[in-house]
Amino acid sequence: MIKYLIPLLAVIAGYGFAFFLQPENKSRLKLLLSFSGSFLLSLTVMHLLPEVYEGHNHAIGLYIMGGILFQIILEFFSKGAEHGHVHVHHEMTTIPWALFISLCLHAFLEGFPVSHHENMAIAIAVHHFPIAIILTVFFIGAKLNKLSIFIFMLTFATMTPLGTAVSVFIPQLANYYNEITAVVIGILFHISSTIIFEATENHKFNLAKLSMIGLGILLALFI
Repeated sequence: MIKYLIPLLAVIAGYGFAFFLQPENKSRLKLLLSFSGSFLLSLTVMHLLPEVYEGHNHAIGLYIMGGILFQIILEFFSKGAEHGHVHVHHEMTTIPWALFISLCLHAFLEGFPVSHHENMAIAIAVHHFPIAIILTVFFIGAKLNKLSIFIFMLTFATMTPLGTAVSVFIPQLANYYNEITAVVIGILFHISSTIIFEATENHKFNLAKLSMIGLGILLALFI
């Protein structure tokens, strides 16, 4: 049950934090993003990557590259919201459907490996918490009505648990677990590395950012 609840509650917590407090300190959010990107990348490399190569499928690298390409395509529609890259250009009267669909599909696919690796639920939750804050602040700034914001964030919150449930309760997918996981690895590689390099101005590393990246790696070692 925890593997379903943690990603769900992380988005709800991020939404609530942003909705009621409306934080304006972007530097702290960027440091949190650096930590989440490092933690997510470390767990992907340490746990998911070795597993998919144990299947001796020589085409597994192609699936990983396919995941990277697929995420790039998704970001054409989401404009990089998966790694906190959103800006207010105009007021919104309706839910931005391209962003909504691409973000939900991304979150849904992230849920597949969680069925075999519950620790990935923690990594995804740590990743989704700051993203939920940034998205909520963005929607508030764009004057999107409160009901639409709530529907968007609640649906986004359910996507990763839904992906996990589909992976668990549709046994036919077990035959393609390695291939699906490889695609997700590609997605996570792209997302986490982009977060790490985009979390500071002009892509420059500083001591605070390096500390958060190191902390993310260290924490992944003990999970």
